[in-house]
Amino acid sequence: MLPGGLASGGGGRGGGLCLLRWLGLRLWSRRGTLVFALLWFGSWLFLNGLVLVHRSILSDYCTDDKSKRILQRLCLEFGEGAVTGDMCEDLCVLGLVEYKRCLYYENGKKVIEARWRGNPVILKSKLENFSSYEPLGILDYQDTAEELSPLDVVFYATLEVRNSLGLAEEDEDEEGGGGSNSSLARLWGKKLKNRDKSYTRAELASLWSLLQQEEYTFLRVLQDLSTHVAKVLGSCGHFYAVEYLSAGHAWDQNIFSLEEVAVSGLRGQGRAGPGAQWRWTAREMVHRIALSFLDMVWHFDNDFTHKLHLCDIKPENFAIRKDLTVVAIDVDMAFFEPKMRDILDQNCSSDDDCNFFDCSSRCNLNKRRCSPRRRNTNLQVICEKIFRPWFSPTLLGAKAGLPLQVELQRAVQECSETEGGVDEREEDGGGGGETGRGRGVHQRLLNILTRLLQEGGASGEGGGAWEGKGRIHTALNF
Repeated sequence: MLPGGLASGGGGRGGGLCLLRWLGLRLWSRRGTLVFALLWFGSWLFLNGLVLVHRSILSDYCTDDKSKRILQRLCLEFGEGAVTGDMCEDLCVLGLVEYKRCLYYENGKKVIEARWRGNPVILKSKLENFSSYEPLGILDYQDTAEELSPLDVVFYATLEVRNSLGLAEEDEDEEGGGGSNSSLARLWGKKLKNRDKSYTRAELASLWSLLQQEEYTFLRVLQDLSTHVAKVLGSCGHFYAVEYLSAGHAWDQNIFSLEEVAVSGLRGQGRAGPGAQWRWTAREMVHRIALSFLDMVWHFDNDFTHKLHLCDIKPENFAIRKDLTVVAIDVDMAFFEPKMRDILDQNCSSDDDCNFFDCSSRCNLNKRRCSPRRRNTNLQVICEKIFRPWFSPTLLGAKAGLPLQVELQRAVQECSETEGGVDEREEDGGGGGETGRGRGVHQRLLNILTRLLQEGGASGEGGGAWEGKGRIHTALNF
């Protein structure tokens, strides 16, 4: 009995072990299936995310093929009569606009280098497709476009310009110095208000797509008022052409390619060749460019009814002409005082909440509100980001110890630390502009740079603007 019992007990234990093994296999199988499903799902999510990121990168990737297709689509729309402009026939019919290369696609903005009638130009549009812009609502009504008079067009365009610049009616009138007709005459040329026939739907649609681009509006309004903004040379549909200039680079110790400017200047004077020499040395060119920066700051602070604030100051957003005039070529982040106040006026818990790129204000902790008035200035940021690298002892080398250079370095240091905005006591009393200290720093820099040029024996004066070889842009060549 005992052996049988043992056998019986052993069989029971064996059956129990089999049952446990079977249950373990089932559990492991379910766990493995679950793990496999989770791994598969995670891999699927990763691959799909990778594809989406890849597509988003490629969708804004700068390629020649895509750029050419964009221009081909624009010409197709011109052929269909949907768009027009004073550059369209040269681009689409006569072949006088030669594509060179794609510069960049950034945040929807398309920038292309080309040659127009032999002159280098930059083609720009805030959006890739003409259809992406909001249409002029009045065009939805049948035959309304044919009934619009030139005065009606001036009225609608003026409203859009005021909205784009963030100016009230009286501000825009003062900005133009002669009323809305005068402002729009500068925008679209004298032929706009003297036109004796109605505008076509293509003309109105193209005009409206251009006015929705803040940078275009800024450049067109300011280019007849200041030499420190890029010139708009023409347009076709939603694309507009601006003058090609030598832009700055953060990696260049002189910020601008001075050699390129010198060679370009020599060619312009017909003196290009192995033995030809430019009339200014590299340091003299840097001093002249610095003086032009000071001139630009002064004009932007004082020439308009409202101060013009530059909130994205970096080398890439500026360029120089052959005469070393500094030019703002990217003004997407430039705002007149009223719009600047609207941007800065927001809730805050510290001063860090009151920074908008290079424009900043203070946080009123009692009100938990940012001051609507800018604390720093254009000059202060230019001293910090451009002048300090330029005039650093490391870059100057042995000349860094010269008395005037030491004085310049100290002035630049003081400039970068001088806040030219109003303080809290002045906020409720009105008034703006630089404080006396800010103006003093500007004058001190001006004097030192002028003395450096005099010591260097530099000759010739800069300042003339490039005239585009006689071509005057009248928006749509009305």
